[in-house]
Amino acid sequence: MTEPKPAEKPEPDDTAPVTPAPETAPERPAEEPADQERRPGFGSLFLRYVTTANTVMVTLYSFLLAMVIGAVLIIVSDPAVRGTFTYFFSRPTDALSASWTAVSDAYAGLFAGAIVNFTTLAEFQAGEATIGRLLSPISETLTYAAPLILAGLAVGLAFQAGLFNIGAQGQVIMGTVGAALIGFGLHLPAYLHLPLALLGGAIAGGLFGAIPGVLKAWSGAHEVITSIMLNYVALSALGWIITNEFVKDPDPNKQYAISKPADESSLLPRLAGMLGIDAPGLRANLGIIVAIAAAALVAWLLAKSTLGFRMRAVGLNAHASRTAGMSVPNTYITSMGGAGALAGLAGATLVLGISPHALTHGVAGEVGFDGITVALLGRAKPWGVVAAGLLFGALRAGANTMQSTLPLDMVTLLQALIVIFIAAPALVKAMLHLKVPAGGLATTTAKGW
Repeated sequence: MTEPKPAEKPEPDDTAPVTPAPETAPERPAEEPADQERRPGFGSLFLRYVTTANTVMVTLYSFLLAMVIGAVLIIVSDPAVRGTFTYFFSRPTDALSASWTAVSDAYAGLFAGAIVNFTTLAEFQAGEATIGRLLSPISETLTYAAPLILAGLAVGLAFQAGLFNIGAQGQVIMGTVGAALIGFGLHLPAYLHLPLALLGGAIAGGLFGAIPGVLKAWSGAHEVITSIMLNYVALSALGWIITNEFVKDPDPNKQYAISKPADESSLLPRLAGMLGIDAPGLRANLGIIVAIAAAALVAWLLAKSTLGFRMRAVGLNAHASRTAGMSVPNTYITSMGGAGALAGLAGATLVLGISPHALTHGVAGEVGFDGITVALLGRAKPWGVVAAGLLFGALRAGANTMQSTLPLDMVTLLQALIVIFIAAPALVKAMLHLKVPAGGLATTTAKGW
């Protein structure tokens, strides 16, 4: 039985027309989805920034709110302005005009006493005023700002380690003592005497500031309580030192307690003389340069050094730092010692830079306590403290001109209002309806307080 042959395939016909293959269309790029967000422009980013409760805007809004509330208090405290509001509905322009005049005059006087007086500027351009009168406001601002910056750095450095250095006032006092003792106790050339006097103030403040750190490291005593008590110890020690025969000024005409004045070779030179400006009345001295250099050193310490990293780590979480092998007690001691050294340096700039260059009961003023305010306003950041110190120095200098129309306490009130808003960013956020930033509201606090 024969098998069937498979069907043969027809051979291709070369003469048959060939149908060309359809050409494939070039691939089109995938279309972007219509709902994809476009990159926001500068205007949108700026609007988003100013409506968010971030650190910069909270600080700025705190200052503006303090000025607004201060303006209201200026109006209320002026009897003549209050009288215009008794007939407000019959002639509202009188009340508004009087209010504007009172507020603008007060703040213009504050600016003229702190930055520049435009009347004096016009007189200087006309050759009727000296360069000393023109630069006097900014000179006073720098004079007040130098110790405030150093005291603020002292409080801010302790904040980085989670400590509240409320004893900066006592450390400033001991800094004045250390600098003054070297200032009148040694007789050396200026290039040796001045650095030694500054170093003496820093060492005295550092040793005094290390005491709360040692007590906290060894016994767990809270630095707030111990440093508050040490403020009174320093004040009492200053009173005893001034009455000591070795320290007391032998001049019989001086009926009040005052020490011998520091030698000329130990005093901070004035910036006007260093710049070749013939203006003896300008008080700004090398202290402001020392303060800015100290801020740069603290910024480098916190950002670049191992010690600064350990301080920031302990400040964020002491338990985790201890687990990682860091010595938390040693960090407390070095942090408070370094903070005390900065406060002592502030005291040195007071006694070596501001007349009478001697120890008195009020030589330190309230610089240490004001340093807490400056540190809070600067968010405990070195350059933020510099800016805050300049601001509060300007407020202090401008108060001398501002008090011609208002009481001096108004400037203190403005400072207090700024601190209230800075310390409570949630209050600023609620009043201005700001958005919460991604990292939450930033506050400057110390651990355990």
